[in-house]
Amino acid sequence: MSRLLLHICCAPDATVAFERLRQYGDVVGLFYNPNIEPLAEYRLREAETAKLSALQGVEYIEEPPDREGWLKSVAGCEDEPERGERCRRCIAHRLEVTARKAVQIGIPTFATTLTVSPHKDVEFIHQTGREIAARVGLEYLNETLRKQDGFRRSVELSRQFELYRQNYCGCRWSMLTARNKDDVSVDTAGI
Repeated sequence: MSRLLLHICCAPDATVAFERLRQYGDVVGLFYNPNIEPLAEYRLREAETAKLSALQGVEYIEEPPDREGWLKSVAGCEDEPERGERCRRCIAHRLEVTARKAVQIGIPTFATTLTVSPHKDVEFIHQTGREIAARVGLEYLNETLRKQDGFRRSVELSRQFELYRQNYCGCRWSMLTARNKDDVSVDTAGI
């Protein structure tokens, strides 16, 4: 059976990914999210992902966040709306790091949990994943995890495993957008 490196954005999205992607091989979870702010939020999401991985018996890696590299990737797009160019650059950055990690540790295939969210541009994610995979000699798994009620299933599994579910994607701009919609109340000090 082959191995699959799974970029994990958060534990709730990983629930359905772990459930569905095991059919393709042994899943290795990779938490790489330099976009998540503030630091307390990053630590909470990483801890929840590590907890879920342990509960599910999934090998888990935390790739230290390259904040500087990520900020360079999204520079100039700070005022872009959600799902705009800033988000596309953020996704591409995280998929690129995932692919490089897969090459480094000898895993032939990678995927992402980002396709669980109904708020993400799945076609962009898959196109970017395929392009990166072709460039570095890997396979990208085009699995749209929100299909067949994947998002709803992730909510159910999150409740079952008592996982923290965040109210914003992760970056300072998505947090501020959510705050403006009264979806989240987060202390932005230290950002």
